[in-house]
Amino acid sequence: MTIFSVKTTASQERTVADMIASKEEPTIHAVLAPDQLTSYVMVEADDDAAIRRVLDEVPHARGLVEGPDGVAGRSSMTEVEHFLSPTPDVEGIAEGDIVELIAGPFKGEKAQVQRIDEGKDQVTVELYEATVPIPVTVRGDQIRVLDSEER
Repeated sequence: MTIFSVKTTASQERTVADMIASKEEPTIHAVLAPDQLTSYVMVEADDDAAIRRVLDEVPHARGLVEGPDGVAGRSSMTEVEHFLSPTPDVEGIAEGDIVELIAGPFKGEKAQVQRIDEGKDQVTVELYEATVPIPVTVRGDQIRVLDSEER
């Protein structure tokens, strides 16, 4: 089986992936639309003919990415492997960073990172506006870094 790249309209990757996956084509085995990859969808299939048939019926699909020899470009599993492993939400956050809470009861509040628990994907912050400094533990996806000491 080979992995093929399909060019899509920007911001329509998830729609194209869902439509390809919904087609009952036995030679198409998997579809991947990673958030880090804009305007492309990865499709695992036996050959490119089945993908081309399906893409004729899928709006926002621009076609297969062609290789230098004019044949549909093929990717190996090692090239797409890093899209398959999830990255922790606390990656890129360091102690002392200034963050904004983007969800939960303290939404919109600014805080400073006190402690990071990578195992649980949680961050303990201390709110700036609080009269009494109270440590608050939130999930890593509930904060946005505003200012980092590493910059």
